[in-house]
Amino acid sequence: MAFIDLENVNRWYGDFQALRNVELHLEPGRIGLLGPNGAGKSSLLKILMGLLPVSSGSGRVLGHELFRENTSGLTRRLKHFMQELFAINSGLRRSIGYMPEADALIPGMHGAEYVALAGELYGMPRRQAQRRSHEVLTYLGMEEARYRRLEEYSTGMKQRIKLAQALVHDPPVLLLDEPTSGLDPSGREAMLALLTTLGRDHGKSIILSTHLLGDVERVCERVIILHQGNILLQGLVRELCLRRQDRYRLQLQGKIDAFLAELRLEGAQVLEDNERGDVRVEVPQGWVTRAFFALADNHGVLLRGLQRDDENLEDLFHRVLAESEANGR
Repeated sequence: MAFIDLENVNRWYGDFQALRNVELHLEPGRIGLLGPNGAGKSSLLKILMGLLPVSSGSGRVLGHELFRENTSGLTRRLKHFMQELFAINSGLRRSIGYMPEADALIPGMHGAEYVALAGELYGMPRRQAQRRSHEVLTYLGMEEARYRRLEEYSTGMKQRIKLAQALVHDPPVLLLDEPTSGLDPSGREAMLALLTTLGRDHGKSIILSTHLLGDVERVCERVIILHQGNILLQGLVRELCLRRQDRYRLQLQGKIDAFLAELRLEGAQVLEDNERGDVRVEVPQGWVTRAFFALADNHGVLLRGLQRDDENLEDLFHRVLAESEANGR
């Protein structure tokens, strides 16, 4: 069943339209939200969390109806807004954990205290929140840092403490905004491994909003591409990426210059090659793979590997944006 179901959702800020006729029907899983700056990702996340009303449209998030702006008088409008905001948040905050991009940490507090406070704000009794704080920090490998002040934390520790406060109430859904921001390669790798484990082994549904395509490719099964408030594409990554019949990756050993030269004479285009013998080529229509072996044998080159060069997520993303701009969207 869909845990997010949006129909024709629009969001305006004065004369600026941030979201345009958004349709989303998402089943539980690991979902990447991609788009350039200003695409509408933050507005969409805030609507999903019940922090922002929609200007028009309808939908449900984890069974909770979205709320809309009220166009009645200002006083009644504000009262209606606050009533609906409280009603939605009181239910959603128990089901969603949110990890913001900005630190939003409280100087002077230590880690365990901060995570326990987040648990109380999510609606947990104080003693339960305190106990869960220690459990989550242990799970995230922060036992020795739990009593250190937040301002003393490194960037990697700050990212983990933000994840800890999102996990403290054990929600079924995590909304993560740039979770690897500022991390070095080892820290990024550790964070992505942790998110994959949370989704795959602990059954958490994850919406990962980021500009880093590699993060989504590593963690997520599905992707949503958002641009100028429009959803350009959504679905399973493996189904959306094109299967290329005209591109191949070769692993070659030996002196390959003559081999590549003859490939070009045969109408192939060498897209990439390096000194290790890794080569990407685009071949003409009607090409058969045994021709690679024949050419390699002719030039005394060992063909150690041959595989089709299918489209990856980065290729997909840039293709979809280019098609959108060509169509004037």
